[in-house]
Amino acid sequence: MPDQYVIGVDFGTDSVRSLLVDTKNGQTLGTEVHWYARWKKGYYCDPTQNQYRQHTLDHLEGMERVVREVVENAGIDPRSVKGICIDTTGSSPQAIDKDGTPLCLKDGFKDNPNAMMILWKDHTAIEEANEINALAGQWKENYTEFVGGIYSSEWFWAKMLHVCRTDQAIKSEAYSWMEHCDLMTYLLIGSPSLESFRYSRCAAGHKAMWHADWDGLPDSSFLSTLDPYLGQVKDRLYTHTYTSNQKAGNLCEAWAKKLGLTTSTIVSVGTFDAHAGAVGAEVSANTLVRVMGTSTCDITVCDEHVIGDRAVKGICGQVNGSVLPGMIGLEAGQSAFGDVLAWFKDVLMAPTRDIIQQSRDIDASQKEKLVKKLEEDLIRNLSEQAAVLPPEDTAPVALDWINGRRTPDANQLLKSAIVNLSLGTSAAHIFKSLVEAICFGSKKIINRFEEEGIAIDSVIGIGGVAQKSPFVMQTLANVLNKPIKISASEQTPALGAAMYASVASGIHSSVQEAIQNMGQGFRTTYMPKENEVHTYKKMFTEYEVLASFVESQE
Repeated sequence: MPDQYVIGVDFGTDSVRSLLVDTKNGQTLGTEVHWYARWKKGYYCDPTQNQYRQHTLDHLEGMERVVREVVENAGIDPRSVKGICIDTTGSSPQAIDKDGTPLCLKDGFKDNPNAMMILWKDHTAIEEANEINALAGQWKENYTEFVGGIYSSEWFWAKMLHVCRTDQAIKSEAYSWMEHCDLMTYLLIGSPSLESFRYSRCAAGHKAMWHADWDGLPDSSFLSTLDPYLGQVKDRLYTHTYTSNQKAGNLCEAWAKKLGLTTSTIVSVGTFDAHAGAVGAEVSANTLVRVMGTSTCDITVCDEHVIGDRAVKGICGQVNGSVLPGMIGLEAGQSAFGDVLAWFKDVLMAPTRDIIQQSRDIDASQKEKLVKKLEEDLIRNLSEQAAVLPPEDTAPVALDWINGRRTPDANQLLKSAIVNLSLGTSAAHIFKSLVEAICFGSKKIINRFEEEGIAIDSVIGIGGVAQKSPFVMQTLANVLNKPIKISASEQTPALGAAMYASVASGIHSSVQEAIQNMGQGFRTTYMPKENEVHTYKKMFTEYEVLASFVESQE
């Protein structure tokens, strides 16, 4: 059999990476990473307003580089690359014109943040999300039923509504909107007519309230009640959606040239990173895959007969086929996970960073390297100190809501808090309490699944935190009282995307077959420690008391 390769392209919050995989055995032939230049400089973002936007050029430039270089560096025949699949963060919508061109690529909009892709972590649409929820509660059909019963400010319609109310120029020019995963796929296949394009089932179901029970997206009259513009956009979007094991089209001539591939390469329907990550991590029923990076996305699957007509409350959606075709994909997550620890690092490092930058005793060329080393040493040192701290009744207790709460029961207005501080509290104590907070938040998610009849027997960890922080992973195993397997692949979402591509291009007959042939197994397993489990059961009660108090003060 001739060599047959596929590429998964994974767009994360800070970077895009490509993974070139052999479809016979899942062997990685190469990977490339590109860090977004404009994003790194903080362009178009305002953290004080919870505004996080990304320029599409960051994505296009990055995609071209990582795909071209991974093929060139592997030294393979471009004709042997049979398929490619895009996964991205979400919900991260982008305004487009009638021709499908992102507005930020057009004159007059190139520096307008509202013309950029609105990143998943952007929370500028809290008021609009509240309006959607209020209207859904009064409408004859509750369109939020299958997205946990609460529509989030992180999602498609809320973001669109916020922009159209605050920027008339965008509202006038934006013919439609696309999720990031759809947009990249759309451009790769040559920007066909918007009416013929195959939109992602994953994105539509989890973020845009698409569901088969109401024959697609929410009714135009519901959306028009919020703003007539939303009803107009809905009529320009889609009724049918497609799973990512299906073909979106062939790579167009222009992008084939840019990527160093051929037009025979199949492009599969796009998806979200967490859902692709679950596939790459070999997800199965009763197993929760936790994509642990700046935030978390928690993914599990179940047979349709297990859940029946019930809607799981307070999560981020249940969508048939969003992970494995033929099974219900369920999504939850935390708005901040690694970001909680990164915030604390920045709080500690900010004065040190300023002192170093202002110092006349340190060579200018060494300042950046010194700051980077100190940042790396800081987290490692705090982890080592926190790991040996004995459990204490008077230890700090913290909440993980530093970027609001995604699940269970979305509320982006919530804030974090820390209690039980004293003169004996050290930086390591606070760091440990923050690690425990993100783990307690994880337990709340699993508790909700189990309360709703979705059994979770084990957990699979993927993402940067899972790969790099044994202290966090062991704490998580102790808090959850469940084994946590760590995926052997360091690029699990890209691997899952590659698996989808292998099916869309006809190499494997199903996603399950692709997993069987291309899965890379697990690196290690963290087992809960009995004495720690007992301690954390008591501390979890303290977390819940603090959470209830803080939420009551909102």
